[in-house]
Amino acid sequence: MNGASKRILSAIPLILVFLTALACPAHSEDIKTLARRAKGGNAEAQFNLGVMYQGGQGVPQDYIEAVKWFRKAARQGYIDAQFNLGVMYQGGQGVQQDYKEAVKWFRKAAAQGYVKAQFNLGVSYCKGWGVPQDFAEAMKWYRKAGEWGDIRAQSILGIAYSIGHGVPKDHAEAAKWFRKAAERGDANARYFLGTGYYSGLGVPKDDSEAVKWWRQAAEQGHAEAQSNLGFAYGKGRGVPQDSAEAAKWYRKAAEQGHAEAQSNLGFAYHEGDGVPQDFSEAVTWYRKAAEQGDAIAQYNLGLIYDNGMGVPQDYSESAKWYRKAAEQGHAEAQYNLGVSCAKGEGVEQDYSLAYLWLSLSASRRGEDHGDTSKARDKVAKMLSPEQLMKAQQMTREWEEMHQGK
Repeated sequence: MNGASKRILSAIPLILVFLTALACPAHSEDIKTLARRAKGGNAEAQFNLGVMYQGGQGVPQDYIEAVKWFRKAARQGYIDAQFNLGVMYQGGQGVQQDYKEAVKWFRKAAAQGYVKAQFNLGVSYCKGWGVPQDFAEAMKWYRKAGEWGDIRAQSILGIAYSIGHGVPKDHAEAAKWFRKAAERGDANARYFLGTGYYSGLGVPKDDSEAVKWWRQAAEQGHAEAQSNLGFAYGKGRGVPQDSAEAAKWYRKAAEQGHAEAQSNLGFAYHEGDGVPQDFSEAVTWYRKAAEQGDAIAQYNLGLIYDNGMGVPQDYSESAKWYRKAAEQGHAEAQYNLGVSCAKGEGVEQDYSLAYLWLSLSASRRGEDHGDTSKARDKVAKMLSPEQLMKAQQMTREWEEMHQGK
C-alpha cells in the first residue's frame, strides 16, 4: 500500500466581524453629586451615570437605567453616549434588541468621527444588521476606522483586499493594511502578512520575512501561524531545517484543535521525524484530525490499520478511513480503497467499485503512477463488457458530482 502523506502549507482568509465593548466613563465622582448633575441636564454626568448602572459600579447593575441615561446624553449629542446606546440596542441590553436603532446611534457617533462607531457600522453593513447587507459600504466604514488606527478594521481591510470582498482584489493594498495592524500587535494580521511574504502576494516573496511574522503571531497563540511555523522548520523555509522544532510548533497548534497540525504531528510520530517514532501517538493525532474531516489524516489512519502499526491490523477499519479520504478526492486513498475492493479486504469484493476507485485515482495521479493504471486495467478484465460500461458510467457520475475535489 502507498506510504504516508504529509500536508503542505495552506491559508484561506476569512472576513471577520466583531462587537465592541462600551465606552468607559470619563471620570468618577460621588454618586449623589453625579446624579444631581445628571438630573440637572449635564450630558457628561448623564453618560457617566449610565456607565455606572451598566457596570454596577456604586449602584445596583440596571441596564434599563443605563439606557435611560445614555439616551438623555445621546440626545444632547454626547458622542460616547450615542455609541453606548447603539451597543445596548445591538445587544438587547435594557431595551428590546433593535439593529436599526443601533445603526441610527452608531451613525450619529460615526459622523462625529467616533472610531468605534465607524467600526460597528462596518460590522452592521457586513452582517446586514439594521441595514441592507452591503460589503462595499461596510468597507467604507472599516476604512474610516482603519485610517484612525483601529487595528481590527485594518486587519479586516487586509482580508477584504486579499480576496476582493467589497473592494477590488489588490494584494499590495491587502499587505499595506495587514502591516498597519501587524505592527501594532494584531496576531491575525501578522499571520496573513507572513503568508503574503511566503506566497509573494503584494510583497516580494521572502521566506525569512514570512517566518518572522508567523513567529510573532505564533508566540501570541495563533494556531494557523504555529502550524505554518512548524511547516517552515520542517521544510527549512526561512529557517534552518529542524524537525524537532517543527514538531514543537505542530504540537502547539494541534493542542488547540488545528486539524492540519494534528495530521502533521501524527506524521512526525509515524515517521519518527523530530520525535521518537511512536505509532500509538501517530494514531492518536491522526484520529483527532481525521474526525475533523482531514483527508490526509483519514488516509494515514487507514494506512495504520491496513498495516497494523500501533493498532491491531483491521482491514475493515482501514477501508472505512480510506473511503472517507477517497470521497474527498484523495488519490492515494482512492487507489488503496480500489485495491481493497478488488481483494475483498475489509469490504465485500466488488470489481465494479474497485474499477471506480482505481479509475478515479488514475485520473488524479497521472502517468507518473503507472501502477494505478495497470491495477485499473487488470480489474477491468474481471468485468463483463456490460459491467465495465456500468462501472465507467459510475465513474463519470462520481466525477460530475464531485467536481473540484
